[in-house]
Amino acid sequence: MKPLRNDCFALPPGVNWTSVEEALERLRSRLHPVVGVERSVPLSRVNGRILATDVYAPRAHPPSSNSAVDGYAFAGPLTEVPCALPLLEGRSAAGEPYLGHVPEGHAIRILTGAVIPVGTDTVVLEEDCEVIEGQLHLHGTLKAGANVRKAGEDIKAQDQILAAGTRLTPTQISVLASVGVESVDVYQRLRVGVLSTGDEVKPVGSAVTDWQIYDANLPMLSALVVQLGYELVNLGHVLDRAEDVKSALEKGAEQCDLILTSGGISAGDEDHVSKTLKAHGDISNWRIAIKPGRPLALAMFQGTPVVGLPGNPVAAWVCALRFGAPAMALLAGSEWFEPQAYVMPANFHKNKKPGRSEMLRARIRDGRLEVFGSEGSGRVTGLAWSEGLVELDESAQQIEPGTPVRFIPYGSFGL
Repeated sequence: MKPLRNDCFALPPGVNWTSVEEALERLRSRLHPVVGVERSVPLSRVNGRILATDVYAPRAHPPSSNSAVDGYAFAGPLTEVPCALPLLEGRSAAGEPYLGHVPEGHAIRILTGAVIPVGTDTVVLEEDCEVIEGQLHLHGTLKAGANVRKAGEDIKAQDQILAAGTRLTPTQISVLASVGVESVDVYQRLRVGVLSTGDEVKPVGSAVTDWQIYDANLPMLSALVVQLGYELVNLGHVLDRAEDVKSALEKGAEQCDLILTSGGISAGDEDHVSKTLKAHGDISNWRIAIKPGRPLALAMFQGTPVVGLPGNPVAAWVCALRFGAPAMALLAGSEWFEPQAYVMPANFHKNKKPGRSEMLRARIRDGRLEVFGSEGSGRVTGLAWSEGLVELDESAQQIEPGTPVRFIPYGSFGL
């Protein structure tokens, strides 16, 4: 795959603030797949993988016309009723077709899923007829082709059934299997490294003092990477030391296709992630007009893209979803996606100021949207409480109960 350019994240001269829409479009236009291709991977191993090539059907589905019901097959249409048709001996069953020819004006027993016998094209539901002394008696009119699934009505031979860039799910694997596809070409799993930083942050299980906090970001972002279907490379936690940060980034550059970091991306004395990336890589600090979030470091380090997320867990979560998830999908060979949003009535009050987009932790109750009681980006309980995000654009807004607002469920990001 063609590597990313070192300056792919650079902002134009004079640009200080970037809207959410502009930031997303810039990412979309500058990224491309960075992973290789695995050829002929069996269907048993492709759940969650991304197709690398278009797939065409080697046969039709269904391959033959078959009955949608239990009943009797004959040549339609039937327009004169009541009438009686001589009933032939035998039947057509699923997996055991009737191999003879049904003469015109005759009928034969057929079961659901069975191939339509030669000479017939219509099936009457057994509840709509009766058999008396070897005669099939029908009491109502029936259109030709009734209760028949036509050959190829779902998929025709050589139809394109899935496109390159599609993330395979159980339902799509079912489509592949239905036409006899045994294996497909998929992209290699995107290897995503997750690195946490900060002197005040300690891994879970460590001894802590009152001025230290447990690391919520590393397990949160690691779980996100795994749930999105990528290969996790745990780069661990490092202190705010330039040499430690540089060593961790070097390890990530060797092992990963993308690195996610949390913390240390502003311009403070101890923000060693941004300092290291400036000294040894190519970095752009995007001041995105979003709350929570705002600073988003996008960099290239030894040929590997780095997404520097804010240190506060809620801001890290919001930026990882809104910017990281579609970027990772594109790097992994899938299509860039805009998460599906739904307009729903609010069940909260908010006087929003102009200037920045805001992402509020929200959930649906009784058909309306509730938002978490605090907007603080360190309130991790709001993450577990929420089911998605209410997205408010940059404009000033006065929201009252019943006001339509835009809601993005977490499922729209692939979770």
